[in-house]
Amino acid sequence: MNPTGAVLVRGLKTRHIRFMALGSAIGTGLFYGSSSAIQAAGPAVLFAYIVAGAAVFMVMRALGELAVRHPVSGSFGQYAGRYLGPLAGFITGWTYVFEMAIVAIADVTAFSIYMGFWFPEVPRWIWVLAIIFFLAAINMLTVKVFGELEFWFSMIKVAAIIAMIAGGAAIIIFGFQLDGGGTVSGLGNLVNNGGLLPNGWLGLLAAFAVVMFAFGGIETIGVTAGEAQDPGKSIPAAVNTVPVRILLFYVLTLGVLMSLIPWQDITGQSSPFVQIFDSLGIPLAAHILNAVVITAALSAINSDIFGAGRILFGLSQQGHAPAVFGKISRAGVPWMTVLLMTGVLLVGVVLNATIPEDVFLLIASIATFATVWVWIMILAAHIAMKRQIARKHLAPSAFPVPLWPLASILTVLFMLGVIVLLGIHPGTRMALYVGAAWLVLLTLAFAAWVRGNGRRRPDLVDETPAAAAAAVR
Repeated sequence: MNPTGAVLVRGLKTRHIRFMALGSAIGTGLFYGSSSAIQAAGPAVLFAYIVAGAAVFMVMRALGELAVRHPVSGSFGQYAGRYLGPLAGFITGWTYVFEMAIVAIADVTAFSIYMGFWFPEVPRWIWVLAIIFFLAAINMLTVKVFGELEFWFSMIKVAAIIAMIAGGAAIIIFGFQLDGGGTVSGLGNLVNNGGLLPNGWLGLLAAFAVVMFAFGGIETIGVTAGEAQDPGKSIPAAVNTVPVRILLFYVLTLGVLMSLIPWQDITGQSSPFVQIFDSLGIPLAAHILNAVVITAALSAINSDIFGAGRILFGLSQQGHAPAVFGKISRAGVPWMTVLLMTGVLLVGVVLNATIPEDVFLLIASIATFATVWVWIMILAAHIAMKRQIARKHLAPSAFPVPLWPLASILTVLFMLGVIVLLGIHPGTRMALYVGAAWLVLLTLAFAAWVRGNGRRRPDLVDETPAAAAAAVR
């Protein structure tokens, strides 16, 4: 069902989507949030990233199978609506929009802080307005322009992390001295400061909330299906890079970091990556790092606007959002969704100037709840699709998940466990309450506002046999 009749332009190439996949989860959660995870679990945080990364990979494989079979705009919002019912699609789509809006507000604020490092005399709101209007203008252009911008943003982030790993490995292997010889670097730092589990199993469990937040946004890959030139090839190619990304950008990077600097010295007062750049003795290290984190913030905001806008477009096609969000510009872009996200960011400027810090941190934990909820809905929709394929003896998927159904069931149980952890720890418990209230509010909104055709399941046509045969297994 498409009441607007609008169709997005397929302008994203395989390299665009591949590098969007590389950069989608490399942002504030890694450059700054990793210090909180290290403080909670110590060196055992590496196991948390491996376990959580395996679960996230299964989510992405499930989303990949759905996206290759049904390469539509709106992605997982439409999948939930088709396989779990209109209410599930409504809640999933709007929860993702909510998640992207909250994360974008945080990233915009971070950008203004980063620019203040170079221009402390310039009011932050000037930078915020400038970047909001710049990225809004970029998102109003063709999706190919967006893809190119994300390609180069991701290239910079990936190159910076690889440089960190190479420099840190050189210090460990060749025995370069840090801090005038006062700091001893080596793999022994992973076990010589209280062992791998210095804070016990409870510390490891506490780290999962931060770790899962770091992976948030990776599902944006699925949103690109409606604008990919060849989703049967580009989506599997991007999804299959997830394990390498997790091992390289999280496990290996933080392993090198905690080998260079004892984990208890990573206080969280500054980015752990600031410390590694300083230890390398690179001239203008702080300025180099500032440029990298600015790039990461720009990339994150850009992806937030894109992802939320495309989900809103899909919601409008189902009758779950005002029809105006389904209108397409001459460039093939859902322009009204970009304007809405721009307005949200402008409101966020005011909110971040007035709310206290503890409320801001609460919003971040709510974004974690929203992220995990969306992942659970992706998994549930995928399981329902597989059951339908078996029940109706439909053609098998071109990009099936591995270890079906055991791995999928275990991943669902893991995600539910993360939700439980949010309720156990006092610092994140309020996020669980707010998340539950949000789901109730959306349920009431669906009952009150979504009528007629909006209560029907969306019709999703399988990909053509030719495209399915070309998919990368």
